[in-house]
Amino acid sequence: MPQRSSWSVDDVPDLHGRTALVTGATKGIGLETAKVLASRGAVVLLGARSRIRGAAAQAQVRGQAPRAEVIVVPLDLADLASVEQAAALIAEEHPKLDILCNNAGVMGTPLRHTDDGFELQFGTNHLGHFALTGRLLPQLVAAPAARVVTVASQNHRMGRLDLDNLDGRAGYRRWRAYGQSKLANLLFAFELHRRAQAGSLGLTSVAAHPGYAGTDLQRVGPRMEQARTRERAVMVANRLFSQSPHAGALPSLYAATAPDVEGGDYVGPDGPAEVWGRPTKVSAARQAYDRELARQLWDVSEELTGVRFDLPVPAAS
Repeated sequence: MPQRSSWSVDDVPDLHGRTALVTGATKGIGLETAKVLASRGAVVLLGARSRIRGAAAQAQVRGQAPRAEVIVVPLDLADLASVEQAAALIAEEHPKLDILCNNAGVMGTPLRHTDDGFELQFGTNHLGHFALTGRLLPQLVAAPAARVVTVASQNHRMGRLDLDNLDGRAGYRRWRAYGQSKLANLLFAFELHRRAQAGSLGLTSVAAHPGYAGTDLQRVGPRMEQARTRERAVMVANRLFSQSPHAGALPSLYAATAPDVEGGDYVGPDGPAEVWGRPTKVSAARQAYDRELARQLWDVSEELTGVRFDLPVPAAS
């Protein structure tokens, strides 16, 4: 059992003078994360695929934090050109970035490929965020104590990294592919911590997972296949068993702002099986800490995205 926690949004510190980017900020956990960061005084950049949904989210955040500076950044993580454009726009307007919340994702989708030919879940959940973080590294390093929070999932435990079939063309199982993408999130977060540490950078890389939060994420796969019965079943399960998106955002907020967070930490709910509860430090599956696997994933990710981090490779332990 994780250690019990009493942490809440009331514990989020004052964030005036800090800039945060939240991907997937138009709904669900990303939107709730953005609302709290803005209410504490941060300049909040909302990563949004749709300008219309971005404007709607901007209005919602400003409704909760009327004095906040809230900016919509067009960003499609399934398109590396969009990632590059978004990073360039951010770099032009914001010389430093204090918080990067790699939150956006897709789940349980049928076999689809991104504009760059990547399997959709791996391409969006991992490669898009890998490329975004790498392109924003100068702005993160420019901040005095930046944090990168990568949102994973308990489903990483069923993931196995198949480096010979990352595109799904040699066989595809949607939930195994989702687990693979979430395992990749953790391998990346922990390896980024090790490389930042090896480079003596004031950059903290951590991961978080929301438990079971009832958001639109669970409905994406059934909608793509027009599987209405499955979509209705998901909606019923969400109503019966999930916690709210606000509660699901607490681990991300803790990871992004709590003073006791250290590089390589993993934050999730403190309840049974980490399904619900308040945020606390938890442990990932053993394979998420596999340094050789993380190094292999890093090399493949740089090759696939064309984005290389100016960071030293940590010594083998």
